[in-house]
Amino acid sequence: MTPQYVVVGVDGSLVAVRALDWASDEAARRETALRIVYAVPDRDEAGPVLGAAVARVRARHPGLRVTSTPVTGGAVGELVRASAGAALTVVGTRGLGSVPGVLARSVSLGLAAHVAGPLLVVRGDHPCDGARRVLLGLESDADTEAAAYAFAEAERRGVGLDVVHCWTHRFIAPELPSLIPATSPGQREIAATGRSEGAVPRFSLAGLQERHPAVSVEARTVRGGPARTLLEATGEAAVVVIGAHRRRGRLGPVAHTLLHRSHCPVVLVPTP
Repeated sequence: MTPQYVVVGVDGSLVAVRALDWASDEAARRETALRIVYAVPDRDEAGPVLGAAVARVRARHPGLRVTSTPVTGGAVGELVRASAGAALTVVGTRGLGSVPGVLARSVSLGLAAHVAGPLLVVRGDHPCDGARRVLLGLESDADTEAAAYAFAEAERRGVGLDVVHCWTHRFIAPELPSLIPATSPGQREIAATGRSEGAVPRFSLAGLQERHPAVSVEARTVRGGPARTLLEATGEAAVVVIGAHRRRGRLGPVAHTLLHRSHCPVVLVPTP
């Protein structure tokens, strides 16, 4: 069954307002409803914030179906529960340097570790104009769900897709110089690994390109650390999409780096 709504967490802050705008745009592109969730100790306190949020969404997208829900549990737990039936869950986060920002990051990290479906963490200062390309960080052919999301997102926005696949090689003991370039055992191993890794985007994305022929794709394979390479690329992207490789409820280093330092919003798609 296709999810029928996008869910967004709000708390009255400016960060949450940006998340609300992104969430309403995502719901409008999908032609689904928007569900606004506000976790507070007392439900009577939620009225003004939720009322303002609903009014803002209706002014931005007059025909969008909007519901608002005050909840008394913790923000992470309530949003995790709401994510079970959502096409997308959206929250905002600040950069480093303030107590509210630390709290917002704790919510986004908690959600990233447990959310049921795709999670959009709104950060950076890009406008919600949809003019920039979508960026996909492809770790391996196991990231099929993230790749499918990235293609669909690019198609919804009417923009192209940039794919970055990074690889590193294991440590190789120092070798004596070879008279012929790239012929030592270590050099041959690196070259073979490079050819193998270079084929990952081509084979992983072939079927998706057939299903989304309108999406122009530019793929590159880079030998180097994925966190740093993707972080640099986020400066020109509309959103960056990666697979959420969770181990015992914890995220990998790439997700951590992007959630804390990305220049654009981050979409985490759970991997099987």
